[in-house]
Amino acid sequence: MLRCWVRESGLAAPTTGTLHIPLPASGTALIAPVHYWSPTGWHRFGLPRLEGAPEQSPPADAVTVAALLARETPGAGPRPPAAHALDGADLVARVADSVRRTALFISDRRKRPADGPDLFLSAEQALVLGHPLHPAPKSREGVSDSEARLYSPETRGSFPLHWIAIAPSALGTDSAWTERGRPVPAPHLTARLAGPGLRLPDTYAALPLHPWQFRDIRNRPETAALFDAGLLRDLGPYGAPWHPTSSVRTVHRSGAAAMLKLSLGLRITNSRRENLRKELHRGVEVHRLLRTGLASKWQTAHPGFDIVRDPAWIAVDGPDGAPLSGLDVVIRHNPFHPAADVSCVAGLVSPRPQTALPSAVGCHPQTGPVWRSRLADVVTRLAARSGRPRGAVSVEWFLRYLEHVVRPVLWLDAEAGVALEAHQQNTLLLLDPDGWPTGGRYRDNQGYYFRESRREELDARLPGIGQHSDTFVTDDVTEERFTYYLAINNVFGLIGAFGSQGLADERLLLAAFRRFLGDVSRGSAPLRTSLPAHLLDSPTLRCKANLLTRLHGLDELVGPVDTQSVYVTIANPLHC
Repeated sequence: MLRCWVRESGLAAPTTGTLHIPLPASGTALIAPVHYWSPTGWHRFGLPRLEGAPEQSPPADAVTVAALLARETPGAGPRPPAAHALDGADLVARVADSVRRTALFISDRRKRPADGPDLFLSAEQALVLGHPLHPAPKSREGVSDSEARLYSPETRGSFPLHWIAIAPSALGTDSAWTERGRPVPAPHLTARLAGPGLRLPDTYAALPLHPWQFRDIRNRPETAALFDAGLLRDLGPYGAPWHPTSSVRTVHRSGAAAMLKLSLGLRITNSRRENLRKELHRGVEVHRLLRTGLASKWQTAHPGFDIVRDPAWIAVDGPDGAPLSGLDVVIRHNPFHPAADVSCVAGLVSPRPQTALPSAVGCHPQTGPVWRSRLADVVTRLAARSGRPRGAVSVEWFLRYLEHVVRPVLWLDAEAGVALEAHQQNTLLLLDPDGWPTGGRYRDNQGYYFRESRREELDARLPGIGQHSDTFVTDDVTEERFTYYLAINNVFGLIGAFGSQGLADERLLLAAFRRFLGDVSRGSAPLRTSLPAHLLDSPTLRCKANLLTRLHGLDELVGPVDTQSVYVTIANPLHC
């Protein structure tokens, strides 16, 4: 929350080693020791206190800080004060829920520290602390503690899916999935994933649901009517357990040909996680776009990078043909075998709780003990093997990351006008046996921006593109989102992790990023993307504000893309 407040309110770096946050609405202020000030926003603070409180007073806890900051937040335009107060109360409740769940997750990891044999799944379930610039990253209101143990990646939960049968007249589906050149319909894929023994009525299609979601939607009037009419039939829980990944609602089973992105009507970070029909269309559309020859050209330029495809979906339509929200599933390729060392970047850089404190900490030169991330372990091991300083190894590791992950993402924007919402949780990094970056994958059927200026080119590649997926976005909005997700969240976040964990000087990494961007935009083979020049030339950048987005009561999956989140202007660290 303090990191969010510093970024979103534009607080400058303190000169005294103490952060001072005025709270005029409450007639006081918060003060907190600054352990590490990060040029990219990954600051580290000691526990905050109310200014002027007696020395024996306890520090302000997270819920108190949330309540105090909510009162100070600028109003939300034309909304009445009561609405703002309601959103503030919602923030406080969600912070309390997030703190409580995080404590449970840490306790569980210390009791059961060992990972399973599937490296991909272990990496997906490693993000115990969550988004470092979100006020309530682990809030999941509506899930009981017993349910949370089953459904949470942080507790290594697993559960069988709940299956329903869909009559042909209520079935909505599309598939570009192929095997040996032959198309495979989505109902064939779900029946295969269910396995033998599922009692599926003739002509009906099998739809897997998250068990929490089934209980939530079963008695919705529109759903109940379809059950009463026999167009939906409850088949119950069935099959081998599936495991939640870092997104909670995308589930994985070792060895399965597909992962499943389920609807889940919980608010996780800023949004209710129910699939939208346009997102289902978008995943299939992008798969078809890449198969027009774009993917082969991309692979020639960058053989280590690809998109994890979402080539099929299955859902329920109402009697009027309109989609029924919450009754759908994305069928995603699963290209990762259990021995693949692939990790979402968010999990790689996140500090991890360990069983015993001495083995859990390193020593930051300014701040003392810190929890170790896997990134810290990798860099420390590489430095020990080579006899080089960790800072030098960090710079080389970072440069390889830029080449294997960032340059391919910029290539796609340059070649096709497709910008990826490549934040750290959506970006998967492939490591070689020594721990060096060797490739990457992007995943998320929601996170594509087709530049409006490239509409004719894209339509020539795939006629009718965007008609059902609502993916074309003005270039101005595309640039704003691309800047935030790829540069601020992903690359600056990685730089901040290196710096705040005592692995490298952030200024050296920012200089390396500047040289990389200069090469991309003005080197021997410049790319036709405007982002590098924007990052190099702009003294300020537009940045998503997670605290303000939460306080404004916004759901990032609802409404026009340019108004789904609150964005603020921040100083560009490449100019500082």
